[in-house]
Amino acid sequence: MSDLLERLRSRGWRLTAQRRVVAEVLDGDHVHYTADEVHAKAAVLLPEISRATVYNTLGELVSLGEVLEVSTDGRAKRYDPNAHHAHQHLVCSRCGTIRDVHPAGDLLAGLPAEERFGFRLSAVEVTYRGLCPECATAG
Repeated sequence: MSDLLERLRSRGWRLTAQRRVVAEVLDGDHVHYTADEVHAKAAVLLPEISRATVYNTLGELVSLGEVLEVSTDGRAKRYDPNAHHAHQHLVCSRCGTIRDVHPAGDLLAGLPAEERFGFRLSAVEVTYRGLCPECATAG
């Protein structure tokens, strides 16, 4: 669970009805919705919520470091509430489904010193690609 709502409450972020609904939509495991998907799901809970409010709220959440903006292969940006749990992504090359994965070991240590070119590493982003079960069976 991403625990997004709890993190926002503990920060004292003002949870208006609109912000709360956006946070509720984003809260959960393996959540990687586009802004339009967030708006559609939020509108079910709060019909008067505007697209602009959703976009602005997502921008604030990214700026706060509470939500990650994920881009894969030029597709629409997706929003990941798992900002505080180290993880990588598994992406379906056909439909774009994204799942969080947690590879074993220290990914920073996996790059040999001669391949670092003097860089002092601080983070690693790895994207695993393949076909999800639905796309793999569809042929």
